Amino acid sequence: MFVNVLRFRFKAGVSADEQAEVLAAMRRTAAMDSTAFGVVGADLGDPADGFTHAYLAAIPDLESFKRYTWDPVHLAGDDVILDRLEKMSAVRFSDDDPEVGRAMYAEVARKSAEYPEWSRRVDELFA
Repeated sequence: MFVNVLRFRFKAGVSADEQAEVLAAMRRTAAMDSTAFGVVGADLGDPADGFTHAYLAAIPDLESFKRYTWDPVHLAGDDVILDRLEKMSAVRFSDDDPEVGRAMYAEVARKSAEYPEWSRRVDELFA
């Protein structure tokens, strides 16, 4: 099992309707067949951290992760989501062999090479 937890906040000026659209796109991604479960909602952590919302997707195995990464629902969601966020942090962990993590990050590197603009946008959020 691989778990991806993202904490984020919206850019100033993103309307309530736009926020709802982002959260809906995240919920679609978290509910894909390649996930075991997912949750999207208000971040209940320390407000001083600067995050307002969180996303969690649990993915059962490497093959599921590959499907998750390249699924058209996920790819389309990124276009709705990324430009409306100001800041993001991630916690990623697995209960499997550490090689699973390396293989998953290799898949993300492949996506970054295929979609350099996506990679740039994501990197900006983690800066």
